[in-house]
Formats: sequence, C-alpha cells, structure tokens
Amino acid sequence: MLNSLKKYKIILASKSPRRKELLEMLDIPFQIKVKEGIDESYPKDMPAIEVAEFLSRLKGKAYAADIKDYELVITADTIVILDNKIFGKPSDEKDAIEMLMQLQGRTHTVASGVCIASKEKIVSFTTCTQVSFASLSRDEATWYVEKYHPLDKAGAYGIQEWIGCAAVERIDGSFYNVMGLPVHQLYNVLKEEFK
Repeated sequence: MLNSLKKYKIILASKSPRRKELLEMLDIPFQIKVKEGIDESYPKDMPAIEVAEFLSRLKGKAYAADIKDYELVITADTIVILDNKIFGKPSDEKDAIEMLMQLQGRTHTVASGVCIASKEKIVSFTTCTQVSFASLSRDEATWYVEKYHPLDKAGAYGIQEWIGCAAVERIDGSFYNVMGLPVHQLYNVLKEEFK
C-alpha cells in the first residue's frame, strides 16, 4: 500500500461486488458504506459521455457532509453508450435481451465516472473503453441472460462472464473499466492527488 494513503480511512460507496473485488486487487484497505435514496437523475441534454462522471460526483456530494477528517469516499458509475444512447441496467430479462441484440455486431463505449471525495476536495475523472461485440443470435443472448441474470450490469453484460469469452472480439482500453472500476487510473489519482 502507498505510504501516503495510510493516513486515510478509505470508504467505497458502492454495493457492486465487482467494484469491491477490483478495489481489493489494489491491496488498499477500505470499508463499504452505502447511502440509499441518492437521486441519480441527470440533465437530459447532457452529452452521454459526461453522464457517468456527473453521477459519480452526485453520489460523492451526497456523502460530503458526513466525511470526517482523513476519510476518502470513492463513488463510481458505469454506463454503456451506443449511437449516443445510454444503456444503463436493464429493467428485466426482456430488456436485457433487447440491449444485447442492439450491442451485438457493433462497437460501443463503456464509460466509468469515478469521484474521490475528502473533507478538503473532490476529484473526479472519466475512463472510456471501446468494446467490439461479435454477432450474437437471439438464442445466445437469451441463454446468457437466463443463465447469468445480468440485471445489475450496465448494458446487460459482464465482460468477465461467458459473454466476454464468446462474444467480445476486442477491447481498446481498460478491461477493468468494463467490469466497473478503472483501477489503474484510480490508483494514479489517489497517488497524485492525496499525498
């Protein structure tokens, strides 16, 4: 662990098991603390590429009043973008299948916004990864959704699951970003901004 971070108590404000797993890979001790009922709406005219960071800052600001000295709160949001349309978490299995049918055979952008808030400052950033899907039949999409239940994932898929092996032809950028947390950039921002 970075010596500079030892003075901080780090809090991951996320229910995502994938974000927890990814942050653990950095060997930085942290706790999980989640607030319910945070408004996650954004201006409808906001460019899609800015939405994830906007939402991560919105979540960060919701924790700001409660941050104590030497606490760092990490919030994040991940979205999938295709043709300037945002694909969030599917509402049900039918919606998940339809999302996958729109993504198949195309290249889309996965954008993760991350916000790190302390008592002194708020730092945020966006990381983007391009993901190219091979063609996927409706039967394959249906089988994947029924077996893996990706209803808690933006774009209705987890790259670390079957679909990542069978249908992702190529990625340009951070693999971990597609999982939900761009840990390389997060590590560097922690190192540079919170000395």
